[in-house]
Amino acid sequence: MISREDFVFTIGYEGATAVIDGRAKKECGQLSTMALAEAGLFRAAFASALYSGDESEMRAFIDFFNAKAGTSYETGEQLSRLFGVNLEKVSKVLVL
Repeated sequence: MISREDFVFTIGYEGATAVIDGRAKKECGQLSTMALAEAGLFRAAFASALYSGDESEMRAFIDFFNAKAGTSYETGEQLSRLFGVNLEKVSKVLVL
């Protein structure tokens, strides 16, 4: 499994290699899920909550996102489809 920071800033995949946004990772990689959300980085914040596996962290993100976006999502699966983010097993990373 790749690191949290790599997963949060993955922008795509090339086979079994995750392609990482190096600049975003460097600037925001240490931010918590809610700090990412408050900065407007909703896809990254969702990825962070998903990676954590913590249901309370996911619920806090969903509630925050719904309040900001005026939506009524209830589950992480719904947001996975919205943001196109799923946990993938990868063995290598390519930082751009």
